[in-house]
Formats: sequence, C-alpha cells, structure tokens
Amino acid sequence: MREGLLWYDKDPNRQLADKINRAAERYQAKLRHKPTICYLSVEDYDDKIKEVNGILLKPVNNIRPHHFLIGVEQTTRTAKTN
Repeated sequence: MREGLLWYDKDPNRQLADKINRAAERYQAKLRHKPTICYLSVEDYDDKIKEVNGILLKPVNNIRPHHFLIGVEQTTRTAKTN
C-alpha cells in the first residue's frame, strides 16, 4: 500500500461492514479515489465476509483491534514517477 488511512472504530453496536464503509467514505473524501483493500486485526476479522463493496479484507497480526488500515493495493494502481 502506497498511501492509506488508519481508521479507529470501537463501537460494539456497529457491524464490521459499516465500519469499513465509514472508513472508505472518509478515505475517498480525503484522497479522491476509492480504496481497494483494508487491513484489519485478526480479532476483528469475520471469515464470512471477504470483501465489503469491492474492498478486499485482509486480516493481519500487526494491526491492533478496532483499527482499520484502508487504501489502494500497490499492484492495482499505477505508481507515479517523478
């Protein structure tokens, strides 16, 4: 991931998909393009949900619970050259 947004959402009443959608909305408003991937804690991951609105969910061990690192997978977007 070349650029991303770290989103925190500890609300126990909010579903995982809603948390991802809220993070994606903020990402898109701030960076002007749709995210394609979200790294999340293994603890937060629900193996029944592999993606949310085209955003691939990847559980990893180095993301703390209730945190979501959302962005564009580096291989899906052409890197800018200077």
